[in-house]
Amino acid sequence: MHGRRTSPPEIGCYLSHVACANKFMTGDADIALILEDDVVFEDDFLDAIDEAVLNGNDWDILRLTTVSNGRKFAFRALSNGRSLAVALTREKGSGAYLVNRRAGKWISKLIPMRLAYDIAFDLEYLSGLKAAFIYPLCATQDADGESQIQNNLRIYRLPRWRYFTVLPYRAYLETSRFLLRGLRFLVAKAKVAMERGKPKAVQAGR
Repeated sequence: MHGRRTSPPEIGCYLSHVACANKFMTGDADIALILEDDVVFEDDFLDAIDEAVLNGNDWDILRLTTVSNGRKFAFRALSNGRSLAVALTREKGSGAYLVNRRAGKWISKLIPMRLAYDIAFDLEYLSGLKAAFIYPLCATQDADGESQIQNNLRIYRLPRWRYFTVLPYRAYLETSRFLLRGLRFLVAKAKVAMERGKPKAVQAGR
């Protein structure tokens, strides 16, 4: 469905993320931080995610890294010039992210494997989940250059004729992603605007 056969490293990556979600769901924590081993953190990483957790109603999946360069559309300001933001286009990479229990349950059920993990992970909108970024990013993936998964991907590519089936599938995903995430962005912006318009309670005696 994405133009090439699955590689052994992709299978290992996929299963490890699903295993993390399963482990999370067996406990009683509300939120899990899932990390790959090639992530570098900004100095305010912990402060950024702490603040984002305080706004946990805005997301089910909070993405902290990406290897794509698509525009992020901010809807809620955070400290240090960062914001909660939505991406309307495909975002690759799953180096660091937070999930709540709703998203953890979804990830735990992404079996059998049909796509590379970061592609399947980027389809949360098809299941009614909310994904957001902290942007600018508070962590980066690519600490050691090209990953094992990216090496030798050419040998796993499918014949050119298979793209006659791949391209319509991709077009469907890109269109639905833009529309559904775009709608969620507008709803999130409206929610923040309404919060700003609410009168704040004043303590007695002031």
